[in-house]
Amino acid sequence: MTTKDKKEIIEKIQKLKKEKNAIVLAHCYQNVEIDEVADFVGDSLYLSQQAAKTDADIIVFAGVYFMAETAKILSPDKKVLLPRLEAGCQMADMINLQQIREFKSKHPNIPVVCYVNSTAEVKSESDICCTSANAVKVVKSMNVPKVLFVPDTYLGTYVGEQLKDVEVITYPGYCPTHLRIRPEDILERKKQYPDAEVLVHPECHKEVVKLADFVGSTTGIMKRAKESSAKTFIIVTELGVVERLERDFPDKKFVLVSPKAVCANMKWIHLEDILNSLEAEQHEIDVDPELAKRAYAPIEKMVGINS
Repeated sequence: MTTKDKKEIIEKIQKLKKEKNAIVLAHCYQNVEIDEVADFVGDSLYLSQQAAKTDADIIVFAGVYFMAETAKILSPDKKVLLPRLEAGCQMADMINLQQIREFKSKHPNIPVVCYVNSTAEVKSESDICCTSANAVKVVKSMNVPKVLFVPDTYLGTYVGEQLKDVEVITYPGYCPTHLRIRPEDILERKKQYPDAEVLVHPECHKEVVKLADFVGSTTGIMKRAKESSAKTFIIVTELGVVERLERDFPDKKFVLVSPKAVCANMKWIHLEDILNSLEAEQHEIDVDPELAKRAYAPIEKMVGINS
């Protein structure tokens, strides 16, 4: 795409946003060009929460399917569009309604903590939701000896290691992008940049997490990079985070831990897709009202803990 073409597409999107009272949400793993038309950029739940506070009629979610579902759950009266319907999350797709019910039946009478990176159906069968930022706090707040954690076994394992008095029984789901990152990737980067801080997302394998100077969510990693006195950082999460940090903090150096740390599904959406989606108001995401109500309850319970 030429600079002229890009400029024209951006202008058309901005014009349509005003005409249709629409907003664009962009997840941090999206192609960085999308930030130029985004009203909010950040983690998935944050984006949905911000959208719910607006008076927008249309939400265009540059992310993946479960994120658009969550936006619809929190904004049932708004039209939610996902520019590319095939943009899904492999981890979220590792567990469905039947599988979570089977998981619960094998471990009866144990509350279920559900990572927000999950479908509306899975949320609806859970007791409380969590994010990668607040997972430890959420589980601790429950004051129970055991919890079931879905769908990410690695985030659940991390929580269990932080809370020695709680047994965290994890479902065997995982993020393929984060799992492609190996300990040797970090060790190799540390040879190249011995003074660098290592910032790791807790969806990574526990052997990777052990090598971190800081463990946190996408937003947490970006906040740490901003506030730290270090000048060089090894970023152990998806490429999009590195691209945004390089743009926002040009006086610091950010090194992607591995060229494999790229989520192909998160790169489906481009500016042209946002324009097409807005023009035709196509690829609307809907959630059955009764299902949405059940899925909202564990999100609301989580928010109550954080407030």
